[in-house]
Amino acid sequence: MALTRGIAMLSCAALLAFPASAPAAPSGGSAAQIAWIRQSAGTFVAAELAGNGAGACARLTAAQRATEHGRTCARRWDAKLKKLLREPGGRAGLRKDAHAIGSATVLVHGNIASIDLPTPLLGGDASRLEWVENCWMLRS
Repeated sequence: MALTRGIAMLSCAALLAFPASAPAAPSGGSAAQIAWIRQSAGTFVAAELAGNGAGACARLTAAQRATEHGRTCARRWDAKLKKLLREPGGRAGLRKDAHAIGSATVLVHGNIASIDLPTPLLGGDASRLEWVENCWMLRS
């Protein structure tokens, strides 16, 4: 009886030690690079959730921040975010990304990186960042 109880307790302990779902693919890059990329993506998503176009522009490359047709980056992003946050599922998608950033797979190849999020940042098929201006900036 004591042996059966011991086996049962060890089995329960083993089940609790392993996560119920499969772990994400391992990230590639130094711990500091991965943390910085996650911070950059988190700052961008937080600005989007707040409807803060200027805050979102702060994480874009210089080419993306350029004034176009007399409209500043902040003005363009304010309009884009106003529309996105009114769309059904827009805010929920951003919240899903914000929640996923801390455990998302990050891959770094030289000065280019990617972070695997449910909804890619800036649209497209992947969330890519580039090391420019002494920080990780989103690129399209």
